[in-house]
Amino acid sequence: MNALYPLRLRGVTKSPIWGGTRLLTKWNKKSDGKAVGESWELCVRKEDMCRVDNGAFCGTALGELIDRYGRALTGSDVTSQNFPLLIKLLDAADTLSVQVHPDDAYASRVENDRGKTEMWYIIEADEGAELICGLKEGMTAVDLAQAVADGCVESVLRHQPVRPGEVYFIPAGYAHAIGKGILLAEIQQNCDLTYRVYDFNRRQPDGSLRELHVEKALEVIRPFSKEEIDAIRYSRADGNAPSPNVLADCDYFRVEKLTAQKEEGLIPHQGRMRHLLCIRGSGAIYCNGEEYEIKKGDSWLLPACLGEVLLTGDAELLLTLANPI
Repeated sequence: MNALYPLRLRGVTKSPIWGGTRLLTKWNKKSDGKAVGESWELCVRKEDMCRVDNGAFCGTALGELIDRYGRALTGSDVTSQNFPLLIKLLDAADTLSVQVHPDDAYASRVENDRGKTEMWYIIEADEGAELICGLKEGMTAVDLAQAVADGCVESVLRHQPVRPGEVYFIPAGYAHAIGKGILLAEIQQNCDLTYRVYDFNRRQPDGSLRELHVEKALEVIRPFSKEEIDAIRYSRADGNAPSPNVLADCDYFRVEKLTAQKEEGLIPHQGRMRHLLCIRGSGAIYCNGEEYEIKKGDSWLLPACLGEVLLTGDAELLLTLANPI
């Protein structure tokens, strides 16, 4: 009998200066601070590591289990050193910095790291909330460089009003910022490289300004058309969404939205590990004759060896699988 089972994960919380309180008061996240901006729900990094929060492995670092069980857990040649995914919940009580991430080629050459492509699912949004998504039509990195020099960065950036349930795909090289009043789920490559272009001249608690990375940002930033973004977002599906519940199927990850009903439904697996993030409601998953309760805010990793897992209840979940490169 295999020792692996559905693993509920205990995330890592962080308290940046823009963080809010919703993850503490409404999402059952734990922190010593009064605000939480980020909860890293699936993270396998040397400095940030999820731990199992249920069953026989409760308290065990996820990276340790990955290295112990290998393909039985991941379904591929994934180790704690090359784990492909990072999944977060973010609560923005203030607007984040305007930033950009490098692609794999630039990150490998300059930072000895991988690049960062990501996807956002809007869970909550205050009235009037918006994102910064790319450059205005016709603008280039040259225009952005001039705007930085002139102190008018926002004049070249595109602002996008948002509503709950919307998806935004952020390829490497795309300028972006999460706006005030938004809570979202972020699925991304396992990389924490961020080049800040502009931070609204905000001061940290000690009175200092946060570091900017304008030179590197201007080397990687570029304009994107909607067609280009969709082609990257659905690159594993010939540029077209295969079905409405598939939110992205790019080179790095596949994300589906699952809606649990009272009757049982099968959770897709394709022989790979699966991550479930419950974003609304509650229910249960059934595996090998055992029932595991799920609720809003829960993060679960389903090892590849489990095969068939059933879902029931009244809930919405994001299902993420790492795509083989």
